[in-house]
Order: sequence, then structure tokens, then C-alpha cells
Amino acid sequence: MKKLLYIVLLSFSVSVAAEEKDWGRVSASLESLNHVYVDDAANNFMPVSGHDQNLNYLKGGRYATNNYLKVDYYKERISAGMQLEGYFPTTIGYPIAQNKLSLSNIYVGWTDDSYSVTAGTFYEQLGSGLLFRSWEDRALGLNNAVMGLRGSYSSDFFSVKAFAGLPRLDKLQVMTDNGFFGFGLADDVVIAAADASVSISDCLSWNDISLSLEGSVLYKHEELMAMPMSKGCKEDNIGWSGRLNAGFDGFYLKGEYVGAGVQYINPFTDAQRGDAQLLELGYNKRGLGVSLTGRRLFRINQQIYTGAYDYDGSANIMSYTPAMCTQYTYMLTTLVPYSIPETTNALKSGEFGAQLDAFYNFRRGTKIGGKRGMKVHANFSTYYSLDAEGHVKNGEFLFRDFSIDVERQWSKQFKTTFLYSYQDYNHHENGIYVGESHTVVADLLYKWTSKFSTRLELQYLISDEYQKDWMAALLEISLAPHWSIYASDMYNHGSTGMHYYNAGLSYAYRWIRVAAGYGRYRAGYICSGGVCRQIPAYTGANITLTASF
Repeated sequence: MKKLLYIVLLSFSVSVAAEEKDWGRVSASLESLNHVYVDDAANNFMPVSGHDQNLNYLKGGRYATNNYLKVDYYKERISAGMQLEGYFPTTIGYPIAQNKLSLSNIYVGWTDDSYSVTAGTFYEQLGSGLLFRSWEDRALGLNNAVMGLRGSYSSDFFSVKAFAGLPRLDKLQVMTDNGFFGFGLADDVVIAAADASVSISDCLSWNDISLSLEGSVLYKHEELMAMPMSKGCKEDNIGWSGRLNAGFDGFYLKGEYVGAGVQYINPFTDAQRGDAQLLELGYNKRGLGVSLTGRRLFRINQQIYTGAYDYDGSANIMSYTPAMCTQYTYMLTTLVPYSIPETTNALKSGEFGAQLDAFYNFRRGTKIGGKRGMKVHANFSTYYSLDAEGHVKNGEFLFRDFSIDVERQWSKQFKTTFLYSYQDYNHHENGIYVGESHTVVADLLYKWTSKFSTRLELQYLISDEYQKDWMAALLEISLAPHWSIYASDMYNHGSTGMHYYNAGLSYAYRWIRVAAGYGRYRAGYICSGGVCRQIPAYTGANITLTASF
């Protein structure tokens, strides 16, 4: 009788489990950035007047907040999601000027081993991004997602994708009414594209050699007649790119040619075909990595709205210029980034240049590597402008950079990084020639215990031009796994005598992180590749909340 009862109970539990439904899973993330501005006459910043030192309207006086909520749902092969953005109002220097709540993204998709289909908003890239790229970068205030339809297919050696839709673009207007709720689409611009890739080496079963060919085509239709200065301008444009990737025994080759179609340098005038070439040769094996990359850009000005004067440059863009110089992270090495438009001149005419990047990892147990090894990295890059016909002969010098850094783990507790950087700009910052600079950095990390560590940065910049000499220091204290505390200061003792100080702390627990800080911020730029956003000087406190669950 007991055995019969056990069998009945087991059968019942199995049948109940079989009837339980799989409702899928939901993931969400929240980010909230809040600023409180204070008067700082030394920094020429007076938010109480409603304007900054350049008479830019501050939109909200002393308080500003940017907020993002992203929710995604997954069940087997189906996915769906949305993103809400709220600006009440936006933080200083942010390209979106509206006080608004917007549903920026919404999509539904289906994916299996070979096929995928997405309806709604999506992000996409063709090749390196020189022809087309849609992506989100909240620090830049950029979200040019496409609202439309996308499909793809892939096999062992062949893949193809196609999409069409309307790009997102937020207009630079201040709205003081009840705000705006919508996608912010450029509804008089339509884009469509196709991309294909074939692996020759997989098709021919080559084991030691990799070889693939890729190609893309991009069509754009713009209702230029809707704009007052657009009479007589071409409404349709077709761009394309061809790419080659090859590799053998640690050596690799990458090449891309982009024909961007007709580009307009000034609003609806100076029409000329744009193109770009990108070539990279490299070797990466046995602890040694070397790459030589050359690039030529001529009138690559891939805008959503052609020459639109009332759209910010960091938002009115549908391409991406890969970064091809040292990507610095230290304070004094990023005072004037190369990518700002006044330096590169790439949007107005063009540029030509190259980068040589090399690293070597000295192995453990060698005389130089020591007990725990040592890493050495060096980079050299230089760029020149092109003339009106696309030739470098009559162009001028734009930028040159050389850097070398050495990273060594001396013990389980102590690690150092030393960096030297030389930069030379043919660039005028606020009408002042920037010129040459030499920067040295010492980055010292010490782990006192498994949960307590400190990191100290000491930096010095030497220059006879622009704002002359700077010094900077940063101290970070980490109390794992929850707390982090920092304090920093940049001091321009060679010219202005200004201190740009900053201090703050953060706390993380499971899926939530809260950070707070206070400081004086120098006017400058935030850059990603060839896209930059200018940030005016300001002083105040900031509180950031991020959560993911």
C-alpha cells in the first residue's frame, strides 16, 4: 500500500511540474545622474543667473538630472524590451536640451541558430563604422537608434543582414511646457542597408589561413525640400564599403574602402563625393604585438540631417571614426583630446595619418621580467590635413603623439605603471595655440590586505605654450567589496593658478551602486572615436544611482 501511495505521489508531482509554465525572465537596469550647481566666481560659473561663463542657457538653474530605465524580456527564442529616458532638465553641456520624458527604445525580436528578426528600435554597424554606425553613448548624449525592421542569416561560412528604418535625432530646443513623449525620430529621413560576409578559408577548409571578404551598401533618402535652404539639393545618396580580412601564423591584414557618396561640407552647398581608406598590418604572438594602421578620410560627413544648424554635432551623426592614437585615461594626458573637430578637420575636408602600436610582455623568470613579469607598451601616431581636392601634399600638420608605458608587478601587494607622453597639436583652443607638451605619470597600487588597497597617481605636464605647466594627483582607497573613496586635484601653476579639485565616494551592494562627489570641473571634451561633446566649466555636487536586476 505504501509503495502504491509513493507511486501515486511521484506521478502527481511529475505531472504538476510538467504543467508549470515557463514565463521567461526579465532584466532591468536603472541609471540616474543628478547635479547640484553652486556659484564659483573663480571658475566663471554663476548658475543663479541662469547662464554659464559662455552665456549658454542652463535650463534649470541649480539642479539637473538625467535618468534611464531599460527593461528586457527573454523567453526561449523571443526577446522584447524598452527604454525610458527622463530629463528634468538635462545636465550642463548635454546635447539634448528638452525637459522631457521619452520612450526612446522599444523592440521585439526572434532568434534561432541561423536567423534573427527584430522589429522596433535596434543598433547596427557596417564594417568599422566609417560608413554607418548606430549606438548609444550616454556620456556623449548620443542615441541614434534606428526604428524599423532588421533581419539576418548566418551559416558556417556565410552571413548576411539587412535593415531599414528611421534614425533617432533629438533637436536642440528648450521646452518649458509639459514636455514631449515620443521617440524623437528624424521622420523625414529613411535609411536602408545590406551587409554580407563570406569566409573563404572556411569554405575551402583552410586550417592555417583565415581569409574573409565583406561588403556593405547604405541607402539614405532625405526630404531636403522640407528645409528652407535645401532647394536643388540631392535627396538620395548611396554609400558602400568593401573589406578584406586575412591572417596566418600570428600575422594579420585588415583593409577597408568606403565610398560615402555625395557629402555636403556647408549646409546644402559644396557637394563632393567622400571616401575613406583604412589599412592595418599586424603581428600578435609569443608575447609580442605590433600593428601599423594607416587611414585616409576625405569628406566623411555622415549626418542624419544634412548640414542642419539646429542639431548638435554629437547627436546628428550616423557613423563612427575608430580611434587611432593612444587612448589615455590619466587627467593631464586628456586635457585636449585629438578627436575634437577643430583639431582633426576631418568633417570639413579630410585627414591622412598612421599609427604604430607595439607591446611586449617580458615573461616571468627572465632578467628583465623578474619574478612576476613586466609589460611594455609604446604608441606613435601622426596626422595631416588634406586639401580641397583630397591630397596631402598641400595639407598641414595636425597632430602628433608618442607614448610609452611600463607596467610591473613587484610583489603580490605592489604594482606600478609609469608613463611618458609627448603631444603636439596644431590646434587653437579658444583662440590660443596649444602646441607641444610632455607628461609623466606614476601610478602606484598597493594591496594592504585582501579587502583594503590604495592607488596613488602623480602627474606632471610641461609646456611652453597654451596654459604651460600642470601638476595633478589622485588618491583612491578601496574597501572591498562595498566602499571606494577618492580625492584628486589638477593645478595649473604655469598660467592661471587654478585648482580643479574633486572628491567623492561610492557604495555598492549586490545589484545597486550609489556614488556622490563634489568638485570644480574644467571646460573640456568627452570623446569616443571621432565623436566629441564639449563640456563647459562648472562647479557642484553630483549623485549617481545605478541598479541592475
